[in-house]
Amino acid sequence: MKFKYQCVDCKATFETDEIVYQCPHCAGTEKKGEFPKGNLRVLLDEKELKDLKKKDHVTIYDFFPYYVPNKEVYPVGNTPIVVPKRLNDKIGLKNVCCKMDSFLPSGSFKDRASQLIAAQAIAHNTKKIALASTGNAGAAMSCAGAAYGLDIILFVPETAPINKLMQSVLYGATVVPVKGTYDDAFLLSIAYTKHFGGINRNTAYNPMTIEGKKSISIELFEQLGRKIPDVVYVPTGDGCIISGVFKGFYDLMCAGLTDRMPHIVACQSEKSNAISQAFKTGKFTNIEASTRADSISVDCPASGRMAVQYLKDYDGWTVEVTEKEILDAQMNLVKNSGIFVEPASATAWAAYEKDVENLKKKFSEDVNVCVLLTGTGFKDMAVFDGRVSLPPSIENSEEAVIKRFS
Repeated sequence: MKFKYQCVDCKATFETDEIVYQCPHCAGTEKKGEFPKGNLRVLLDEKELKDLKKKDHVTIYDFFPYYVPNKEVYPVGNTPIVVPKRLNDKIGLKNVCCKMDSFLPSGSFKDRASQLIAAQAIAHNTKKIALASTGNAGAAMSCAGAAYGLDIILFVPETAPINKLMQSVLYGATVVPVKGTYDDAFLLSIAYTKHFGGINRNTAYNPMTIEGKKSISIELFEQLGRKIPDVVYVPTGDGCIISGVFKGFYDLMCAGLTDRMPHIVACQSEKSNAISQAFKTGKFTNIEASTRADSISVDCPASGRMAVQYLKDYDGWTVEVTEKEILDAQMNLVKNSGIFVEPASATAWAAYEKDVENLKKKFSEDVNVCVLLTGTGFKDMAVFDGRVSLPPSIENSEEAVIKRFS
């Protein structure tokens, strides 16, 4: 589909066939210690969007700015919707579901962006893609690279969870651990692209990442019988996922397939709450994040300004939760619904649980809610150290069984 770019900050629009990352006027103009400026929003052709209303069924690919070849080699989408009935009965809201993006090829939501970046690379005849990641984005891009035969150069903080890093190594990526933070790795990945070429996949820096992530909204719309939820809870760190979720529903509305936006909630740890604080105060100030939910532990949100704009424009809100609430939600989901997610995903459920009375007040007990669960719990098993342990072995005898259960 034809498209053009619009700057989130100055609103300038422009069209080009070249790969573009940021607004040439606004990028780098933010004050020291503030969220980045100059990110770009992709605007799809209005006529082509409206033509989609004529279709009885739409797919995520109808809304993509790049054609995705050989979809079967890296199948992204159609993740299940789970209704956690036991938890719903306990909490008291019956119309609550979970969107299980932990079922995607690499085990996280980040496959959605990586599929479109792979398509972008193929369209521009390049095989080299560089990025920085704390784990999930790198694993997803590495998975796509293995599927499509692309060269992935991944810069990671050396403290990132080993399970996620080993995924990327196994997929065949060139993994470069960095003695520093995610933000340090981010700058080094941009330096790599500058010196050695290829495409940079960094979240929000490449506007196509948000276009890929918006696919979850289109998918939800079709799975729910061409309806949208009243409220969607989204785990939020750098703001790219929630910006993508907003953009997907926005494109559906522009196509005339729905006449409203859902209320979208940014779910953050109290120890990584830059976007929530910016939403409340209007000040786009960086923080020092330290949450155990590493996938949403962000000092300087790459898509923070866009996320806050969407929250304000479409009546969203934010919920902050404690580290204990995150870890308790993770255990609650796995023990009472069979849903095993990493701490970042559990943040969305923790925020929903904390927000239940607000939901009842704003809507009713019949409110339709979707909680996005974005990554499998196998991504970070170290989080259970000191919390869960295997029981001791018993002797190999009938007497030992009787003793154990008597």
